[in-house]
Amino acid sequence: MRIGTIFIIVCMTLIAASIGAALHFIAGIQSSEAAYISLAILFALMTCEVVASRNRDRAEIAERFEELSRASSDIAREVGVLGRRVAALESTAGADLKSITAPFAREIGELADLVEDLAESVAVHDAIISTPPPGLTAQPEPVQGAVAAKSAPVTAQALGPFAGKSELELAAIIREAIAEDRIDLYLQPVVTLPQRKVRYYEALSRLRLADGRIVDAKDFIGTARKAGLAPPIDQRLVLRCVQIVRRLAAKNRDVSLFLNIAPETLASGGLFPEILGYLDANRALAPALVLEFSQAVFRALGPAEQINLAQLAERGFPISLDRVEDLQLDPRTLAERGVRFMKVAGELMVARGHEAGNQVHPADLADLLARFGIDLVAERIESESLVIDLLDYDVRYGQGFLFSPPRPVRAEILQAEYAAERRAPAPGNRGEAAPASTAERGLRDLAKAARKTG
Repeated sequence: MRIGTIFIIVCMTLIAASIGAALHFIAGIQSSEAAYISLAILFALMTCEVVASRNRDRAEIAERFEELSRASSDIAREVGVLGRRVAALESTAGADLKSITAPFAREIGELADLVEDLAESVAVHDAIISTPPPGLTAQPEPVQGAVAAKSAPVTAQALGPFAGKSELELAAIIREAIAEDRIDLYLQPVVTLPQRKVRYYEALSRLRLADGRIVDAKDFIGTARKAGLAPPIDQRLVLRCVQIVRRLAAKNRDVSLFLNIAPETLASGGLFPEILGYLDANRALAPALVLEFSQAVFRALGPAEQINLAQLAERGFPISLDRVEDLQLDPRTLAERGVRFMKVAGELMVARGHEAGNQVHPADLADLLARFGIDLVAERIESESLVIDLLDYDVRYGQGFLFSPPRPVRAEILQAEYAAERRAPAPGNRGEAAPASTAERGLRDLAKAARKTG
């Protein structure tokens, strides 16, 4: 190409010089004017050559881009075919697993029935042994008493530890538990499917009574929200979740935590700034701490709550929706508001898969959410058959008692992390307390106020 360019320049120079000589010797034009005309002709020829060269380069570049586009389309098509083959292999493996485990599941169910029958037989024998000697009246009454004694604990357990207590008494119990630091942290894993490798944890709160009994969140969180005690509970859980995330990060474990936040916490003018300041001081851990809200709560957030939630999203804290009741979704709007995860009950997905007229079919939900950067998590999974059905919907993550129930975090782990946090200076301020001091002072003040009111 270089030799050709030199040849073209020489030819253009000879043409321009020949025209100038012809104008001077034949037309009788002065030599200076003929020289100017020759230079003008040479410039025009060079301009035409430059324009033509650029057009050739553009055409060549366009052709190369077209070839790259065709190659990328072929690669995408091959990747799609490979994905379908992998999905088919996984579904086949799931079906084989179901056929293998089904006999064991039936045998376990039969053993459970036998154990239940044995327990009933033992209860009857105990009742017969406890009957009075012959000659005494009302012999059947001890048997009825034994049966009543046997059913009484079941009734109390069904009603829960707060049976027969008023709202004020429940609020007092919750306030005392907060003051005495008896709101415990439990973790339930979220695993990948079908490998079942732990990828996330969901942080759950449990209330520990003075006698050691454990109360689930569903039995006390409603009363706590009515009594205005949800913000201090969330503040304690945020502090502990950050400690857990910091410990996991120290072990180079790529594991995140889901943490439920009450809407009252977002609207709290007293505690939310402290929580926001503490999270802002630990912004480096933001991707590993997912703030979770139910679908109904997320839709009903007021302007103040939405502004505070937007502040958390701007600081890099992902948002998750759980307890999804319907699939009337706008993934683009959810992604713009910081939603990065969505938890849908596995039974709901399977049931909605057979309904007509849905806005989003469950089989397309995972791909639709993935296009906007939202991961789908199937929750409340309690059977192997449900896992196999969900694999057909390309669900990547699962959560439920089938994989593991919520388990408590050891107290010594939290104490060690808290001690390390107090020893560590704040970033950029040597010798000062760690960022958790503000949140911890707020908790101590709350505990003092709870003791005074109690």
